[in-house]
Amino acid sequence: MEEMVRVFMQRYEVPGFSVAIARHGQFVYRKAFGWADRDAGEPTTSSSLFRIGSVSKPITSVAIFTLIEKKRLKLNDFVFGHNGVLGFDYGTRFLDGVQRITIDHLLTHTCGGWSDNGSNFDYGSDPGAYRIEMSQAELLTLVIQAEHLHYEPGTHWAYSNFGYFVLGRVIEKLSGRSYEQYVRQNVLAQCGVTDMRIGGNTLAERMSGEVVYYNGDHVDPYTFNIRRMDSCGGWIGSPSDLVRFAMHVDGFSYAPSILEESSIRTMTEYCPISGDEDYAKGWRVRRGDWWHHGSCPGARAILTRTSNGMCWAALANIRNEDMARAMDRLTFNLADAVPEWHVRSQSP
Repeated sequence: MEEMVRVFMQRYEVPGFSVAIARHGQFVYRKAFGWADRDAGEPTTSSSLFRIGSVSKPITSVAIFTLIEKKRLKLNDFVFGHNGVLGFDYGTRFLDGVQRITIDHLLTHTCGGWSDNGSNFDYGSDPGAYRIEMSQAELLTLVIQAEHLHYEPGTHWAYSNFGYFVLGRVIEKLSGRSYEQYVRQNVLAQCGVTDMRIGGNTLAERMSGEVVYYNGDHVDPYTFNIRRMDSCGGWIGSPSDLVRFAMHVDGFSYAPSILEESSIRTMTEYCPISGDEDYAKGWRVRRGDWWHHGSCPGARAILTRTSNGMCWAALANIRNEDMARAMDRLTFNLADAVPEWHVRSQSP
């Protein structure tokens, strides 16, 4: 297993890598490799914290379902306008279709716009990456006032970081707390996770125990507003943190669940509009397996829950081309290296 990791790290020039694997509610493998800070000679440990990128989305989805279970929210609730959860907090007039967006549309990436690969703004793609100096409220107000939807909500699937950014504001509005506070208290703490937090933007804001991020794809890891995009990609944590979280929402009985069975079933129900993207609500799903990849400047992440009761997470402090699929294959191969675990040798 260690040789598999070393080959992967060498091929993709990965400074630091960490992985945790659990089976039937118990950790069976935890190992860290390489450097948390290469220049300082600081080794990566199993408790080192990494940016997790879009693996933040399952966490946000679970937080939404906690509010649904508390009767504070429904999936078909509108988000904006007279009947919306956020009302007119971010503007008094909306472009056509925006007031028809529901919580379900945001969870399933079917809101009809704000996608990562199709935008009206001249900044490349993801609306969440626009004008990094703007506050959350300024960015949200600008985008929903200026960004036309391309489709009627509920009719088209397009991956949207910005949709999950909006869900963070829904959580804040209904809870009366910051997104980070609500999730740490009502989701992560319930799973026994205490070290996860929203990361900083600059090297000077590096948290205690956090790795240093390296430029692998010509994008400076410290020129992106990670903190602003909290609910769609802002968390930092260790692989063990992510596995603990997943084991408490995995639908098995090995660890106490923090959600009701019906909520977990709804959360992981395949959205037909997503087609080959295999998306549910904050999770990708196929053949009984659930997973989510994470990518942000300087980091790659994967969290997987398999139908046979296994769960694993892996994190790296660099992002290189073609690395995501290879990292996915690596984690399946690591779990498959032990015959007793009976994991098929293929990635989702």
